[in-house]
Amino acid sequence: MPKKHITVSAWAAVEHRQPEGGILGFFQDDGSREKGWILGHNEQGFFWGLSSAGADDGDGKMTYLAGRTQYELGRLYHIAASYDGETMRLFVNGKLDAESREQSGEILYPDRAWLTLAAYKDGNELNLFKGRLRELSLYDVAATEAWAKHEYDEAIDLAAMPAVTEYSQDLKWVVKPYLQFATRDGITVMSETSRPGRAVVRYGLTSAKMDQVAMGEPGQTIHEVKLTGLNEDDYYFYQMDVEDDKGEYVDSDILTFQTAAKFENPFGFAVVGDTQGPAMPVTKPLAELIWSHRPRFALHAGDLVSTGTNKKQWVDDFFPGIEPFSGRIPIYPVLGNHEEDAGHYYSYMSLPTPEFHYTFEYGNAQFFMIDSNRDIRPGSLQYDWLKSELEKSKARWKMVVHHHPSWSSDENDYGDLWKGRSLWGDLRIRPLTELYDAHGVDIVWNGHIHSYERTWPMRSGKAVERDAPIYIVTGGGGGGLETPGPIRPWFQHTARRGHHFLIVAINGGILDMKAYDQEGRLFDTMRIEKSAP
Repeated sequence: MPKKHITVSAWAAVEHRQPEGGILGFFQDDGSREKGWILGHNEQGFFWGLSSAGADDGDGKMTYLAGRTQYELGRLYHIAASYDGETMRLFVNGKLDAESREQSGEILYPDRAWLTLAAYKDGNELNLFKGRLRELSLYDVAATEAWAKHEYDEAIDLAAMPAVTEYSQDLKWVVKPYLQFATRDGITVMSETSRPGRAVVRYGLTSAKMDQVAMGEPGQTIHEVKLTGLNEDDYYFYQMDVEDDKGEYVDSDILTFQTAAKFENPFGFAVVGDTQGPAMPVTKPLAELIWSHRPRFALHAGDLVSTGTNKKQWVDDFFPGIEPFSGRIPIYPVLGNHEEDAGHYYSYMSLPTPEFHYTFEYGNAQFFMIDSNRDIRPGSLQYDWLKSELEKSKARWKMVVHHHPSWSSDENDYGDLWKGRSLWGDLRIRPLTELYDAHGVDIVWNGHIHSYERTWPMRSGKAVERDAPIYIVTGGGGGGLETPGPIRPWFQHTARRGHHFLIVAINGGILDMKAYDQEGRLFDTMRIEKSAP
Protein backbone atom coordinates (compact mmCIF):
# COMPACT_ATOMS: atom_id res chain seq x y z
CA MET A 1 0.00 0.00 0.00
CA PRO A 2 1.17 3.58 -0.62
CA LYS A 3 2.79 4.90 2.55
CA LYS A 4 2.78 8.69 2.24
CA HIS A 5 1.85 9.67 -1.33
CA ILE A 6 -1.25 8.27 -3.02
CA THR A 7 -3.56 8.85 -5.97
CA VAL A 8 -6.78 6.99 -6.76
CA SER A 9 -8.10 7.69 -10.26
CA ALA A 10 -11.37 6.43 -11.75
CA TRP A 11 -13.89 6.88 -14.54
CA ALA A 12 -17.21 6.08 -12.87
CA ALA A 13 -20.95 6.58 -13.30
CA VAL A 14 -23.21 6.48 -10.23
CA GLU A 15 -26.59 4.94 -11.00
CA HIS A 16 -28.10 4.90 -7.50
CA ARG A 17 -27.70 7.53 -4.79
CA GLN A 18 -26.80 6.37 -1.29
CA PRO A 19 -25.28 8.10 1.74
CA GLU A 20 -22.07 6.06 1.54
CA GLY A 21 -21.01 4.39 -1.69
CA GLY A 22 -17.47 3.16 -2.36
CA ILE A 23 -15.35 3.13 -5.53
CA LEU A 24 -12.05 1.92 -4.04
CA GLY A 25 -11.11 1.73 -0.38
CA PHE A 26 -8.97 0.16 2.31
CA PHE A 27 -10.21 1.46 5.67
CA GLN A 28 -11.96 0.95 8.99
CA ASP A 29 -14.42 3.51 10.35
CA ASP A 30 -16.02 1.89 13.38
CA GLY A 31 -16.97 4.43 16.02
CA SER A 32 -13.85 6.40 16.95
CA ARG A 33 -11.55 3.94 15.16
CA GLU A 34 -10.81 5.62 11.82
CA LYS A 35 -7.89 4.43 9.69
CA GLY A 36 -7.08 3.96 6.01
CA TRP A 37 -8.55 5.65 2.91
CA ILE A 38 -11.64 5.52 0.69
CA LEU A 39 -12.73 7.15 -2.58
CA GLY A 40 -16.51 7.11 -2.82
CA HIS A 41 -19.71 9.03 -3.35
CA ASN A 42 -22.66 10.23 -1.29
CA GLU A 43 -26.15 11.17 -2.41
CA GLN A 44 -24.95 14.35 -4.17
CA GLY A 45 -21.24 14.19 -5.05
CA PHE A 46 -17.92 12.40 -4.60
CA PHE A 47 -15.75 12.25 -1.48
CA TRP A 48 -12.18 11.34 -0.47
CA GLY A 49 -11.54 9.99 3.03
CA LEU A 50 -8.10 9.50 4.57
CA SER A 51 -6.42 9.03 7.95
CA SER A 52 -2.79 9.96 8.68
CA ALA A 53 -0.32 9.74 11.53
CA GLY A 54 -0.29 13.52 11.97
CA ALA A 55 -3.99 13.65 12.83
CA ASP A 56 -4.06 10.47 14.92
CA ASP A 57 -6.01 10.92 18.18
CA GLY A 58 -5.05 7.50 19.52
CA ASP A 59 -7.14 5.23 17.33
CA GLY A 60 -7.09 7.17 14.06
CA LYS A 61 -9.06 10.09 12.71
CA MET A 62 -10.45 10.30 9.17
CA THR A 63 -11.06 13.44 7.15
CA TYR A 64 -13.90 13.05 4.68
CA LEU A 65 -13.32 15.61 1.93
CA ALA A 66 -16.62 16.21 0.09
CA GLY A 67 -16.57 17.63 -3.44
CA ARG A 68 -18.74 20.48 -4.69
CA THR A 69 -19.68 18.92 -8.03
CA GLN A 70 -23.11 17.28 -8.03
CA TYR A 71 -23.17 14.26 -10.29
CA GLU A 72 -25.92 13.34 -12.73
CA LEU A 73 -27.09 9.75 -12.40
CA GLY A 74 -25.73 7.52 -15.13
CA ARG A 75 -23.16 10.00 -16.48
CA LEU A 76 -19.46 9.11 -16.51
CA TYR A 77 -17.11 11.34 -14.49
CA HIS A 78 -13.36 11.32 -14.03
CA ILE A 79 -12.55 11.41 -10.30
CA ALA A 80 -9.03 11.62 -8.92
CA ALA A 81 -8.10 11.79 -5.23
CA SER A 82 -4.58 12.50 -4.00
CA TYR A 83 -2.55 13.01 -0.83
CA ASP A 84 1.08 14.17 -0.68
CA GLY A 85 1.74 13.92 3.05
CA GLU A 86 0.39 17.43 3.67
CA THR A 87 -2.67 18.07 1.51
CA MET A 88 -5.69 16.02 0.43
CA ARG A 89 -7.13 16.96 -2.96
CA LEU A 90 -10.18 15.81 -4.89
CA PHE A 91 -10.42 16.45 -8.65
CA VAL A 92 -13.57 16.00 -10.72
CA ASN A 93 -13.39 16.18 -14.52
CA GLY A 94 -9.91 17.66 -14.41
CA LYS A 95 -10.65 20.47 -11.94
CA LEU A 96 -9.86 20.83 -8.25
CA ASP A 97 -13.14 20.15 -6.46
CA ALA A 98 -12.05 20.15 -2.79
CA GLU A 99 -8.90 20.46 -0.70
CA SER A 100 -7.91 19.94 2.95
CA ARG A 101 -4.76 20.19 5.10
CA GLU A 102 -6.24 18.48 8.17
CA GLN A 103 -4.07 15.38 7.62
CA SER A 104 -0.27 15.16 7.63
CA GLY A 105 2.50 12.56 7.65
CA GLU A 106 2.29 8.94 6.63
CA ILE A 107 -1.04 7.29 5.89
CA LEU A 108 -2.36 5.55 9.00
CA TYR A 109 -3.56 2.06 8.14
CA PRO A 110 -5.77 -0.32 10.14
CA ASP A 111 -4.26 -3.57 11.32
CA ARG A 112 -6.76 -5.43 9.19
CA ALA A 113 -9.16 -4.35 6.46
CA TRP A 114 -10.38 -5.22 2.97
CA LEU A 115 -9.11 -3.69 -0.25
CA THR A 116 -12.55 -3.25 -1.74
CA LEU A 117 -13.46 -2.43 -5.32
CA ALA A 118 -16.98 -1.15 -6.07
CA ALA A 119 -18.13 -1.15 -2.45
CA TYR A 120 -18.00 0.82 0.80
CA LYS A 121 -16.88 -1.84 3.27
CA ASP A 122 -15.38 -1.77 6.72
CA GLY A 123 -15.90 -3.86 9.83
CA ASN A 124 -19.58 -3.09 10.25
CA GLU A 125 -20.89 -1.83 6.90
CA LEU A 126 -21.17 -3.06 3.34
CA ASN A 127 -22.77 -0.82 0.70
CA LEU A 128 -22.35 -2.08 -2.85
CA PHE A 129 -21.59 0.45 -5.59
CA LYS A 130 -24.48 0.67 -8.05
CA GLY A 131 -23.27 1.99 -11.36
CA ARG A 132 -20.43 1.53 -13.84
CA LEU A 133 -16.66 1.60 -13.35
CA ARG A 134 -14.82 1.95 -16.66
CA GLU A 135 -11.26 2.44 -15.43
CA LEU A 136 -9.52 2.59 -12.07
CA SER A 137 -5.88 3.11 -11.03
CA LEU A 138 -3.96 3.29 -7.74
CA TYR A 139 -0.60 5.10 -7.62
CA ASP A 140 2.02 5.68 -4.92
CA VAL A 141 2.56 9.27 -6.08
CA ALA A 142 0.38 12.34 -5.54
CA ALA A 143 -1.35 13.71 -8.64
CA THR A 144 -1.21 17.38 -9.55
CA GLU A 145 -4.08 19.37 -11.04
CA ALA A 146 -2.24 19.40 -14.38
CA TRP A 147 -2.12 15.58 -14.35
CA ALA A 148 -5.82 15.32 -13.47
CA LYS A 149 -6.70 17.70 -16.32
CA HIS A 150 -4.57 15.70 -18.75
CA GLU A 151 -6.24 12.42 -17.76
CA TYR A 152 -9.66 13.99 -18.24
CA ASP A 153 -8.80 15.65 -21.55
CA GLU A 154 -7.40 12.37 -22.93
CA ALA A 155 -10.82 10.72 -22.57
CA ILE A 156 -13.14 13.74 -22.61
CA ASP A 157 -15.50 11.98 -25.00
CA LEU A 158 -16.51 9.69 -22.14
CA ALA A 159 -17.93 12.66 -20.21
CA ALA A 160 -19.98 13.65 -23.26
CA MET A 161 -21.70 10.26 -23.48
CA PRO A 162 -25.42 10.30 -22.63
CA ALA A 163 -26.41 9.32 -19.10
CA VAL A 164 -27.66 5.75 -19.02
CA THR A 165 -28.81 3.91 -15.92
CA GLU A 166 -31.13 1.00 -15.30
CA TYR A 167 -31.88 2.40 -11.84
CA SER A 168 -33.26 5.63 -13.26
CA GLN A 169 -35.60 3.96 -15.73
CA ASP A 170 -38.31 3.34 -13.17
CA LEU A 171 -39.12 4.25 -9.59
CA LYS A 172 -39.98 1.22 -7.49
CA TRP A 173 -40.15 -0.03 -3.94
CA VAL A 174 -36.96 -1.50 -2.54
CA VAL A 175 -38.71 -1.95 0.83
CA LYS A 176 -42.47 -1.54 0.89
CA PRO A 177 -44.01 0.71 3.58
CA TYR A 178 -43.64 -0.64 7.11
CA LEU A 179 -44.48 0.69 10.58
CA GLN A 180 -42.31 1.78 13.48
CA PHE A 181 -42.83 2.88 17.08
CA ALA A 182 -46.53 3.33 17.74
CA THR A 183 -47.49 5.59 20.64
CA ARG A 184 -50.92 6.56 21.92
CA ASP A 185 -51.01 9.55 19.55
CA GLY A 186 -48.50 8.75 16.81
CA ILE A 187 -46.72 6.25 14.58
CA THR A 188 -43.91 6.27 11.99
CA VAL A 189 -44.26 4.98 8.42
CA MET A 190 -41.04 4.02 6.59
CA SER A 191 -40.05 2.65 3.18
CA GLU A 192 -37.21 2.60 0.67
CA THR A 193 -37.33 3.37 -3.06
CA SER A 194 -34.92 2.77 -5.93
CA ARG A 195 -34.46 6.49 -6.55
CA PRO A 196 -34.64 9.57 -4.34
CA GLY A 197 -37.95 11.32 -3.91
CA ARG A 198 -40.38 12.70 -1.35
CA ALA A 199 -42.74 10.38 0.52
CA VAL A 200 -46.31 11.40 1.27
CA VAL A 201 -48.63 9.52 3.64
CA ARG A 202 -52.37 10.05 3.36
CA TYR A 203 -54.40 8.69 6.26
CA GLY A 204 -57.82 8.83 7.87
CA LEU A 205 -60.45 6.98 9.88
CA THR A 206 -61.93 5.32 6.78
CA SER A 207 -60.40 4.25 3.50
CA ALA A 208 -62.76 6.57 1.65
CA LYS A 209 -61.66 9.64 3.61
CA MET A 210 -57.88 9.62 3.96
CA ASP A 211 -57.79 13.40 4.03
CA GLN A 212 -54.91 13.92 6.46
CA VAL A 213 -51.44 14.26 4.94
CA ALA A 214 -47.88 13.97 6.29
CA MET A 215 -44.76 14.44 4.19
CA GLY A 216 -41.18 13.24 4.44
CA GLU A 217 -37.98 15.00 3.47
CA PRO A 218 -37.30 15.39 -0.28
CA GLY A 219 -34.39 13.70 -2.03
CA GLN A 220 -34.40 10.54 0.11
CA THR A 221 -34.29 6.86 -0.78
CA ILE A 222 -35.08 5.68 2.77
CA HIS A 223 -38.28 7.50 3.74
CA GLU A 224 -39.41 8.23 7.29
CA VAL A 225 -42.75 9.96 7.87
CA LYS A 226 -43.96 10.58 11.42
CA LEU A 227 -47.71 10.87 12.01
CA THR A 228 -48.71 12.83 15.12
CA GLY A 229 -51.87 14.08 16.80
CA LEU A 230 -53.70 10.76 16.33
CA ASN A 231 -56.58 9.44 18.42
CA GLU A 232 -55.62 7.26 21.36
CA ASP A 233 -56.25 3.53 20.92
CA ASP A 234 -57.84 3.98 17.48
CA TYR A 235 -57.33 2.49 14.03
CA TYR A 236 -56.55 4.29 10.79
CA PHE A 237 -56.27 3.59 7.07
CA TYR A 238 -53.19 4.88 5.25
CA GLN A 239 -51.38 4.89 1.93
CA MET A 240 -47.82 6.00 1.16
CA ASP A 241 -46.64 7.25 -2.22
CA VAL A 242 -43.26 8.55 -3.31
CA GLU A 243 -42.67 11.00 -6.18
CA ASP A 244 -39.26 11.73 -7.70
CA ASP A 245 -37.96 14.86 -9.42
CA LYS A 246 -39.10 13.54 -12.82
CA GLY A 247 -42.71 13.35 -11.71
CA GLU A 248 -42.75 9.55 -11.56
CA TYR A 249 -44.33 8.02 -8.48
CA VAL A 250 -45.02 4.71 -6.80
CA ASP A 251 -47.80 4.08 -4.28
CA SER A 252 -48.63 1.35 -1.79
CA ASP A 253 -51.80 -0.57 -1.15
CA ILE A 254 -54.22 0.94 1.35
CA LEU A 255 -53.15 -0.46 4.73
CA THR A 256 -54.15 -0.08 8.38
CA PHE A 257 -52.47 0.69 11.69
CA GLN A 258 -53.50 1.14 15.33
CA THR A 259 -52.26 3.58 17.93
CA ALA A 260 -51.17 2.23 21.31
CA ALA A 261 -53.81 0.88 23.67
CA LYS A 262 -55.20 2.89 26.55
CA PHE A 263 -53.93 1.94 30.00
CA GLU A 264 -57.11 0.08 30.92
CA ASN A 265 -57.73 -1.72 27.59
CA PRO A 266 -56.68 -5.29 26.74
CA PHE A 267 -54.20 -5.83 23.90
CA GLY A 268 -52.13 -8.58 22.29
CA PHE A 269 -48.73 -8.77 20.63
CA ALA A 270 -46.31 -11.22 19.01
CA VAL A 271 -42.77 -12.19 19.96
CA VAL A 272 -40.22 -13.66 17.54
CA GLY A 273 -36.45 -13.86 17.29
CA ASP A 274 -33.57 -14.87 15.03
CA THR A 275 -35.26 -14.45 11.66
CA GLN A 276 -31.81 -14.58 10.09
CA GLY A 277 -31.58 -16.59 6.91
CA PRO A 278 -33.55 -16.87 3.67
CA ALA A 279 -37.05 -15.54 4.24
CA MET A 280 -39.17 -17.87 2.17
CA PRO A 281 -38.63 -21.28 3.82
CA VAL A 282 -39.50 -20.27 7.40
CA THR A 283 -39.86 -16.57 8.23
CA LYS A 284 -42.53 -15.63 5.70
CA PRO A 285 -44.87 -18.53 6.61
CA LEU A 286 -44.34 -17.69 10.29
CA ALA A 287 -45.14 -14.04 9.59
CA GLU A 288 -48.36 -15.07 7.86
CA LEU A 289 -49.32 -17.10 10.92
CA ILE A 290 -48.40 -14.21 13.21
CA TRP A 291 -50.61 -11.84 11.20
CA SER A 292 -53.49 -14.33 11.36
CA HIS A 293 -53.60 -13.72 15.14
CA ARG A 294 -53.95 -9.94 14.52
CA PRO A 295 -51.44 -8.73 17.13
CA ARG A 296 -51.05 -5.01 17.82
CA PHE A 297 -47.25 -5.10 17.44
CA ALA A 298 -44.30 -7.50 17.36
CA LEU A 299 -41.24 -7.74 19.60
CA HIS A 300 -38.06 -9.02 17.94
CA ALA A 301 -35.36 -10.57 20.14
CA GLY A 302 -32.46 -9.83 17.75
CA ASP A 303 -30.57 -11.35 14.81
CA LEU A 304 -32.96 -9.87 12.28
CA VAL A 305 -30.49 -10.88 9.54
CA SER A 306 -27.43 -13.11 9.29
CA THR A 307 -24.98 -10.33 8.34
CA GLY A 308 -26.05 -6.83 9.31
CA THR A 309 -23.51 -5.16 7.02
CA ASN A 310 -25.02 -6.88 3.97
CA LYS A 311 -27.78 -4.66 2.62
CA LYS A 312 -29.02 -7.43 0.34
CA GLN A 313 -30.07 -9.49 3.36
CA TRP A 314 -32.21 -6.61 4.63
CA VAL A 315 -33.99 -5.91 1.36
CA ASP A 316 -34.17 -9.48 0.00
CA ASP A 317 -34.67 -11.50 3.19
CA PHE A 318 -35.74 -9.61 6.30
CA PHE A 319 -38.32 -7.16 4.96
CA PRO A 320 -39.92 -9.56 2.45
CA GLY A 321 -40.02 -12.13 5.23
CA ILE A 322 -42.04 -9.97 7.64
CA GLU A 323 -44.10 -8.27 4.90
CA PRO A 324 -47.29 -10.15 5.82
CA PHE A 325 -47.54 -7.94 8.93
CA SER A 326 -44.90 -5.17 8.70
CA GLY A 327 -47.19 -2.72 6.88
CA ARG A 328 -49.94 -3.13 9.50
CA ILE A 329 -48.21 -3.51 12.88
CA PRO A 330 -44.95 -1.95 14.13
CA ILE A 331 -41.95 -4.05 15.04
CA TYR A 332 -39.87 -3.25 18.15
CA PRO A 333 -36.43 -4.90 17.80
CA VAL A 334 -33.22 -5.25 19.78
CA LEU A 335 -29.77 -5.75 18.32
CA GLY A 336 -28.41 -9.27 18.00
CA ASN A 337 -24.80 -10.21 17.43
CA HIS A 338 -25.46 -10.83 13.72
CA GLU A 339 -26.52 -7.21 13.15
CA GLU A 340 -22.87 -6.32 13.88
CA ASP A 341 -24.12 -2.89 15.03
CA ALA A 342 -24.28 -2.02 11.32
CA GLY A 343 -25.52 1.26 9.94
CA HIS A 344 -28.32 -0.50 8.08
CA TYR A 345 -30.03 -1.30 11.40
CA TYR A 346 -30.07 2.37 12.38
CA SER A 347 -31.15 3.47 8.88
CA TYR A 348 -34.09 1.07 8.74
CA MET A 349 -35.28 1.36 12.34
CA SER A 350 -36.82 4.53 13.80
CA LEU A 351 -36.44 4.23 17.57
CA PRO A 352 -35.79 6.63 20.46
CA THR A 353 -32.19 7.82 20.80
CA PRO A 354 -29.72 6.12 21.12
CA GLU A 355 -31.74 3.32 19.45
CA PHE A 356 -29.58 0.46 20.75
CA HIS A 357 -31.54 0.74 24.00
CA TYR A 358 -34.94 2.29 24.58
CA THR A 359 -38.22 1.81 26.40
CA PHE A 360 -41.87 2.15 25.45
CA GLU A 361 -45.26 1.82 27.09
CA TYR A 362 -48.27 0.03 25.65
CA GLY A 363 -51.50 -0.29 27.61
CA ASN A 364 -50.60 -1.13 31.21
CA ALA A 365 -47.21 -2.62 30.23
CA GLN A 366 -43.73 -1.18 29.82
CA PHE A 367 -41.03 -2.79 27.69
CA PHE A 368 -37.29 -2.30 28.22
CA MET A 369 -35.13 -3.02 25.16
CA ILE A 370 -31.41 -3.69 25.72
CA ASP A 371 -28.38 -4.31 23.48
CA SER A 372 -26.65 -7.26 25.14
CA ASN A 373 -23.70 -7.00 22.76
CA ARG A 374 -22.56 -3.84 24.55
CA ASP A 375 -21.28 -3.43 28.09
CA ILE A 376 -24.06 -4.25 30.57
CA ARG A 377 -22.01 -4.63 33.74
CA PRO A 378 -23.03 -2.70 36.88
CA GLY A 379 -21.93 0.90 36.41
CA SER A 380 -22.16 0.73 32.61
CA LEU A 381 -24.32 3.13 30.59
CA GLN A 382 -27.01 0.55 29.87
CA TYR A 383 -27.07 -0.92 33.39
CA ASP A 384 -27.53 2.48 35.00
CA TRP A 385 -30.15 3.48 32.41
CA LEU A 386 -32.13 0.27 32.94
CA LYS A 387 -31.93 0.59 36.73
CA SER A 388 -33.22 4.17 36.55
CA GLU A 389 -36.06 3.31 34.15
CA LEU A 390 -37.19 0.32 36.22
CA GLU A 391 -37.14 2.37 39.42
CA LYS A 392 -39.46 5.04 38.03
CA SER A 393 -41.77 2.70 36.08
CA LYS A 394 -45.39 2.65 37.24
CA ALA A 395 -46.48 0.00 34.73
CA ARG A 396 -48.43 -2.99 35.99
CA TRP A 397 -46.46 -5.30 33.69
CA LYS A 398 -42.72 -4.96 33.13
CA MET A 399 -40.99 -6.92 30.36
CA VAL A 400 -37.40 -6.88 29.11
CA VAL A 401 -35.98 -7.94 25.74
CA HIS A 402 -32.30 -8.58 25.00
CA HIS A 403 -30.67 -11.02 22.61
CA HIS A 404 -28.42 -13.16 24.78
CA PRO A 405 -30.13 -15.44 27.35
CA SER A 406 -29.67 -15.24 31.08
CA TRP A 407 -30.56 -18.94 31.38
CA SER A 408 -30.25 -21.66 28.75
CA SER A 409 -29.90 -25.45 28.63
CA ASP A 410 -28.75 -25.44 24.99
CA GLU A 411 -26.48 -28.35 24.17
CA ASN A 412 -23.27 -26.48 23.32
CA ASP A 413 -23.43 -22.66 23.38
CA TYR A 414 -22.42 -22.38 27.03
CA GLY A 415 -20.50 -25.63 27.38
CA ASP A 416 -20.83 -29.00 25.63
CA LEU A 417 -23.48 -30.80 27.66
CA TRP A 418 -22.80 -34.06 25.80
CA LYS A 419 -19.27 -34.12 27.21
CA GLY A 420 -19.07 -31.88 30.25
CA ARG A 421 -20.42 -28.93 32.21
CA SER A 422 -22.48 -25.92 31.20
CA LEU A 423 -22.61 -22.30 32.37
CA TRP A 424 -26.40 -22.49 31.88
CA GLY A 425 -26.54 -19.18 30.00
CA ASP A 426 -24.59 -15.99 29.39
CA LEU A 427 -22.74 -14.99 32.55
CA ARG A 428 -22.36 -11.41 31.27
CA ILE A 429 -26.13 -11.07 31.61
CA ARG A 430 -26.51 -12.44 35.13
CA PRO A 431 -25.97 -9.08 36.92
CA LEU A 432 -29.08 -7.80 35.15
CA THR A 433 -31.17 -10.51 36.82
CA GLU A 434 -30.60 -8.77 40.16
CA LEU A 435 -32.34 -5.69 38.71
CA TYR A 436 -35.18 -7.85 37.46
CA ASP A 437 -35.63 -9.39 40.91
CA ALA A 438 -35.52 -6.04 42.68
CA HIS A 439 -37.94 -4.16 40.42
CA GLY A 440 -40.69 -6.65 39.67
CA VAL A 441 -39.89 -7.61 36.10
CA ASP A 442 -42.38 -10.23 34.93
CA ILE A 443 -40.86 -11.70 31.75
CA VAL A 444 -37.46 -11.52 30.04
CA TRP A 445 -37.43 -12.50 26.35
CA ASN A 446 -34.22 -13.55 24.61
CA GLY A 447 -33.07 -15.06 21.33
CA HIS A 448 -29.60 -16.23 20.23
CA ILE A 449 -30.36 -19.90 20.87
CA HIS A 450 -32.41 -21.20 17.93
CA SER A 451 -34.95 -23.12 19.97
CA TYR A 452 -37.59 -22.53 22.65
CA GLU A 453 -37.13 -22.63 26.39
CA ARG A 454 -39.20 -21.29 29.30
CA THR A 455 -37.98 -21.24 32.90
CA TRP A 456 -39.86 -21.47 36.14
CA PRO A 457 -40.15 -18.15 37.98
CA MET A 458 -36.57 -17.37 39.03
CA ARG A 459 -35.29 -15.35 41.99
CA SER A 460 -31.65 -15.09 43.09
CA GLY A 461 -30.72 -17.87 40.70
CA LYS A 462 -33.27 -20.30 42.16
CA ALA A 463 -36.59 -21.61 40.85
CA VAL A 464 -39.55 -20.40 42.92
CA GLU A 465 -43.30 -20.97 42.68
CA ARG A 466 -44.55 -17.51 41.72
CA ASP A 467 -44.02 -13.73 41.72
CA ALA A 468 -40.58 -13.72 40.08
CA PRO A 469 -39.20 -13.14 36.57
CA ILE A 470 -39.72 -15.84 33.95
CA TYR A 471 -37.04 -16.16 31.26
CA ILE A 472 -38.07 -17.24 27.76
CA VAL A 473 -35.73 -18.05 24.87
CA THR A 474 -37.56 -17.60 21.57
CA GLY A 475 -34.96 -17.91 18.82
CA GLY A 476 -37.05 -19.88 16.34
CA GLY A 477 -37.83 -17.25 13.70
CA GLY A 478 -35.84 -18.70 10.80
CA GLY A 479 -32.21 -19.47 11.65
CA GLY A 480 -30.79 -23.00 11.63
CA LEU A 481 -32.22 -24.92 14.58
CA GLU A 482 -30.40 -25.82 17.78
CA THR A 483 -31.15 -28.52 20.32
CA PRO A 484 -31.60 -28.58 24.11
CA GLY A 485 -28.92 -30.56 25.89
CA PRO A 486 -29.42 -34.03 27.43
CA ILE A 487 -29.55 -32.62 30.98
CA ARG A 488 -32.69 -31.03 32.45
CA PRO A 489 -31.56 -28.23 34.81
CA TRP A 490 -33.49 -26.97 37.81
CA PHE A 491 -34.64 -23.79 36.07
CA GLN A 492 -36.20 -25.42 33.00
CA HIS A 493 -39.98 -25.60 32.76
CA THR A 494 -40.36 -26.36 29.03
CA ALA A 495 -37.89 -26.78 26.16
CA ARG A 496 -38.58 -27.55 22.52
CA ARG A 497 -36.63 -27.74 19.27
CA GLY A 498 -38.34 -26.11 16.29
CA HIS A 499 -39.20 -22.88 14.53
CA HIS A 500 -41.91 -20.97 16.35
CA PHE A 501 -43.47 -17.67 17.47
CA LEU A 502 -45.34 -16.43 20.54
CA ILE A 503 -48.63 -14.59 20.98
CA VAL A 504 -49.19 -12.70 24.24
CA ALA A 505 -52.49 -11.20 25.44
CA ILE A 506 -52.89 -8.89 28.43
CA ASN A 507 -56.14 -7.91 30.17
CA GLY A 508 -55.63 -5.99 33.40
CA GLY A 509 -53.89 -8.39 35.77
CA ILE A 510 -54.06 -11.43 33.46
CA LEU A 511 -51.32 -12.29 30.96
CA ASP A 512 -51.73 -15.26 28.63
CA MET A 513 -48.90 -16.50 26.40
CA LYS A 514 -49.20 -19.15 23.72
CA ALA A 515 -46.36 -20.66 21.68
CA TYR A 516 -47.01 -21.97 18.14
CA ASP A 517 -44.83 -23.99 15.79
CA GLN A 518 -44.33 -23.28 12.08
CA GLU A 519 -47.47 -25.26 11.25
CA GLY A 520 -49.54 -23.12 13.61
CA ARG A 521 -49.87 -25.86 16.24
CA LEU A 522 -49.98 -24.84 19.89
CA PHE A 523 -47.17 -26.41 21.96
CA ASP A 524 -46.92 -24.32 25.14
CA THR A 525 -49.18 -22.05 27.18
CA MET A 526 -48.61 -19.88 30.22
CA ARG A 527 -50.87 -17.68 32.36
CA ILE A 528 -49.75 -15.17 34.97
CA GLU A 529 -52.34 -13.56 37.25
CA LYS A 530 -51.75 -10.49 39.38
CA SER A 531 -53.90 -9.18 42.18
CA ALA A 532 -55.30 -5.67 41.85
CA PRO A 533 -52.58 -3.03 42.38
